[in-house]
Amino acid sequence: MKLPDLKSLPKAGALPLAAGLLLVAGWFGWQGWQASSAESKTLEMDQVRATSATQVRGAIAAALERLEGSRSRIALVTALKRNEDQAARDVILDGWSGVEALEWHAPGLDAAYADPKAFGFGKLGVLEEALQDNAARAAIIKDAGGPRLALAAPVLDEGRVLTLAYVRLPLDVVTAPLSAAGVDGGYLAIRQGRHTVFETGDVALAGAAEVGAIRIEGTALRVVAAAPVVELGLGAFAYYLLALLSALVAVALLLMPRLKGLRLERKPEGAAAGTGTPTLAELQQSGQLDAEAEAARAAAAKSPQVAKPPPPPAPRAALDRSIFRAYDIRGVVGKTLDAETARLIGQAIGTEMHRQDARTVVVGRDGRLSSPEMANALIDGLRLAGREVIDIGDAPTPLVYFGAYHLRAGSCVSVTGSHNPPDYNGFKIVIDGETLAGDAIQKLYERIAENNLHVADSQGLVSRRDITQDYIDRIAGDIQIERKLRVVVDCGSGIAGLVAPRLLEAIGADVEPLYCEVDGTFPHHHPDPSDPANLQDLVRVVQRVGADLGLAFDGDGDRLGVVTRSGEMIYPDRLLMLFAADVLERNPGACIIYDVKCTGHLPMHILRHGGSPLMWKTGHSLIKAKMRETEAELAGEMSGHFFFRERWYGFDDGLYAAARLLEILSTRGETPQEVFDTLPKGVSTPELKIHVEEGEQYVFIEKFVAAAKFEGARIATIDGVRADWPDGWGLVRASNTTPVLVLRFDAKDTESLERIKRVFREQLLAVQPGLDLPF
Repeated sequence: MKLPDLKSLPKAGALPLAAGLLLVAGWFGWQGWQASSAESKTLEMDQVRATSATQVRGAIAAALERLEGSRSRIALVTALKRNEDQAARDVILDGWSGVEALEWHAPGLDAAYADPKAFGFGKLGVLEEALQDNAARAAIIKDAGGPRLALAAPVLDEGRVLTLAYVRLPLDVVTAPLSAAGVDGGYLAIRQGRHTVFETGDVALAGAAEVGAIRIEGTALRVVAAAPVVELGLGAFAYYLLALLSALVAVALLLMPRLKGLRLERKPEGAAAGTGTPTLAELQQSGQLDAEAEAARAAAAKSPQVAKPPPPPAPRAALDRSIFRAYDIRGVVGKTLDAETARLIGQAIGTEMHRQDARTVVVGRDGRLSSPEMANALIDGLRLAGREVIDIGDAPTPLVYFGAYHLRAGSCVSVTGSHNPPDYNGFKIVIDGETLAGDAIQKLYERIAENNLHVADSQGLVSRRDITQDYIDRIAGDIQIERKLRVVVDCGSGIAGLVAPRLLEAIGADVEPLYCEVDGTFPHHHPDPSDPANLQDLVRVVQRVGADLGLAFDGDGDRLGVVTRSGEMIYPDRLLMLFAADVLERNPGACIIYDVKCTGHLPMHILRHGGSPLMWKTGHSLIKAKMRETEAELAGEMSGHFFFRERWYGFDDGLYAAARLLEILSTRGETPQEVFDTLPKGVSTPELKIHVEEGEQYVFIEKFVAAAKFEGARIATIDGVRADWPDGWGLVRASNTTPVLVLRFDAKDTESLERIKRVFREQLLAVQPGLDLPF
């Protein structure tokens, strides 16, 4: 056997590797330069944002100070009482350049409320705010055909409001500082709620601009900014260090052949005299290496060969397709769901994220006894697919959704059984901003069943964060109730107990907690606020402590239930009326979505308040998808899910909905019961449920759609069967979370309600005689 020249071996192997490492070093150096530039740009944009915010704050403060000073002058009051309009205008406008208009409005605002759309919702809002606060207030509103800076202040005469002064200024009062700022390669904007008033720079960075937003005190405005980021997210120092290490290894490889050659050519002392160990070259020349190699091969041929066994295939849990439901994954732990299934689901989610080039995912879990094991297994699967995981630990589902935005991950998974019994668990999934539903959920099952799962070269990293206070601060920074309300909060031993009392106290409420200690066995009552039986303890405590309101949350905190001191359960479709009227004040014409289980009074209420109602299928994923399609500002379900896009992120959040409810009620002079009494109300049933075998609910609905006949009714089959008559309606649909048929009936009076129930009873029994009906 002839060995090649040993001096050429290291050189031939080292040169390509060294060249590759030098290229890698150059790439890291280039990335380091980019990261350094990005870091410098980030610091620069932080300074630009701070400077711009200071200038905007100063401009608004100067305008408010001017109006505040003028409204208290005796000369102004005297002129107004004498009906000397020009003299009154001179008091306010003297030396104030740029004012486009000055108006006086009676404190009752009767003309404004007679036709608020024509008057202007924004103008009415700032006038009301100034009146309520007895101070000069500012806002960006639509007036005179476009956005303007509006100021309003009450003028007092011996403690009585004489009139309201309204001043309109051009928008550039607040946008000029941003227009003049240098944002080369960055992004700078001023926002009010979800609306971007003005922006400049690279609009592709707009989605990352909320981090570090600077609020303008006394207004709903904030200045936001963003700078480009390096894709891998490493710092400049780390890139430069990697470049240096790569270059050093490359140099070492290039020097290795010379060092080895010197060692081979130099014989140890005494070798010529036949002493010492022979060199490798001497062994090659003598043929000893060939002989030893041949002997080794002969020995190997005589001895039995023990082949290294291939690695055993990963154990596979038996998959039950029924857990892959219409808008999430949910099953019974130990029967249809276990840790291995959770790991496979995590790997399937990670595979889909890999396909969409989504890197980071937030994971949180509810308080069920099985949730830590399910979450850990899910995370193992996600990491196996190469995803970077941010584990936020125990958290309500809305907090997990918030984490996807707040931590700029875009994807998240909430490990939760929601409102189901304690032995259930499951997964609510968002990938790159889209909540998975329908076919997307089924594709996860198909990936697992076909073993079409991605395995990364190296496992993804996992980090742990607690963002509870960030969530509370974000909401409390936008919502502070105007007068203290006393509320009893019943979390049903669910995970919302970690957050709900703290959040509502942070916005100014006086909170009495009930069953807020997290216990995955739910010892007090089932965590489902849509069932009146689960609200009885809450009613008793509200009455005992004399609270204004009782608030209930489901097992993972994405649904809200409400009771009054009188013991009345305020159904979510009536809460949606209140939310819709509030949102439409600021967003006239906006689309409001409601599910098929909501009252027939709701669309008329939305229309009367200038909105566009749209009925859609039940299911949080389906509602969110429809919201994206229609750009709806608000949506709600009869189950208690509420989705605010105005001032929030558009996901279902029972905790945030509770804060918005208290915000609305605190601005009203009436008691909460009196406010709810103003909402349209008929005679209705709660959600009624018929329990069936798993999967049988879908089979029954198929038969019912084909066979049922409802004379004189308008039929909707987008989700089950809903029959609407002029005096009421009825619904039967298949639940996508548990094996039940869900029914609800609503009518203008008891007689009509009983007639509709009777018609449905006849049709249901015609399809399946012997069905155990709960009505």
